[in-house]
Formats: sequence, structure tokens, C-alpha cells
Amino acid sequence: MATTTLRPLTGFRPDLRMEKKLLKGGVVRLAAMDEVGRGALAGPVTVGVVIVTASVGRVPQGLRDSKLLSAARREALVTPIRRWAPQHGVGHATADEIDTVGIMRALRLAGERALALAGDYDAVLLDGNHNWLTPPATLFEFDLDGETGSGGDEVPPARTDAPVHLRIKADLSCATVAAASVLAKTERDRIMTELGPEHPEFGFDINKGYGTPEHKDALRRLGPSAVHRRSWRLGLS
Repeated sequence: MATTTLRPLTGFRPDLRMEKKLLKGGVVRLAAMDEVGRGALAGPVTVGVVIVTASVGRVPQGLRDSKLLSAARREALVTPIRRWAPQHGVGHATADEIDTVGIMRALRLAGERALALAGDYDAVLLDGNHNWLTPPATLFEFDLDGETGSGGDEVPPARTDAPVHLRIKADLSCATVAAASVLAKTERDRIMTELGPEHPEFGFDINKGYGTPEHKDALRRLGPSAVHRRSWRLGLS
């Protein structure tokens, strides 16, 4: 995949200017992606994607980067986002997969799974300044035998023909990336909330697997659970 990096816009209300520029420039189906959970100590890393075309409608009211919204507001936006972008998907890579292949390969796995659910695309818009979706040419790829760790779905092969456009702070300026971040955040939060009763001592329903002082204290006292990223520095020393 060819990669370009685009300059960020200022402000906190995302719009479709970047998307429309790409769609007018020859892109037919633009896949906008964002990830959540990269820095967590437990649980999956999750990638959301929405695919839009030149016929994309008005941005859902109140849409922002998921980090700027309350949990209730994020949940309220899920249905409007799905209606606005009928082609969408959320993919995960488990803590075990992160331990096995590393966080960057796990991000690609989650992204590939999200794209497989969303459908056809011919260009990608990614938040940030690093293209984690395209495997380096010299990277040794681990064979996970198609197992996702959460149902045994097949892992689709990574595409190499679609250009990737990077935009710093795209979750703030690009409505599609903000939408992808909301879908990813709400689904990952739901997973962590459901894990809460199974591991009540870690408070996953509150901290969502991130390294809060209470979470780190529980780790020091009890050691990691089955859903912690055991290859990471978990603050046990």
C-alpha cells in the first residue's frame, strides 16, 4: 500500500473535507479507521472502520472523537453512525494474540478483521503518522491458523494494493475516523464491562483494562489474570 501523510486541521468538530477531497480525487470507497486499547494492560486491541462513498450524507449530530464524549453519548451515536455508514465493522485482537505476535501485528489483525466485516474499499484513511495496517516487506508473519481467539473466524489476508492516507489527529478533524473511533470504543468497552464480573478484583468495568492506580495495585497483589497482556510491563516489580 502506498502511504501519504496529511497535515491536521485545528478544531474539535470533525467534518468531511478530507474525505470529500479523497473521493473527488478518484477514491470510490474510502475506509476510515481508528483503534482503541493499544495502551491498555488487559483486554483486546480494537479497530473500528466505516466505509463511505461520494454519496455520504450529513455528519451525525454531535459526532466527535470518542475520547471527547461521555459513555452515554457514545452509545447514543452508535445507531446513527451505522445508519450513516452502512458499511462498517469492528475487529479485535486478543491479549493472547498481542502476547504472541506483538502489538503492531495485533493491530493489523484487528484492522483486517474490521475491514473484512465492512466490505470492499479502495483506499484507507488512518489516524496518526504511522501506517500500522501495511506489513513491512521484511516482517515475518506469524501463522495463527485463522484463529481470532473469540470465535475462530478466519483472518483475511492483508491487502497490498489500496493506498493508505495518514492524517495526524484525524479523529478530531475527520468525521469518518471519529465515527470509527466511536464504534471501536463502544464495542471494546462493552467487552471489558462483560469481563468485570469474571475478574471483579481488577475493576475492568470501570478502568476498561487501562493502568489506573487501583488496577495496578490489584496486579501487584494478585498477579495477572487470563486476559492481561502478560508480555507487557504490568507494574509488578
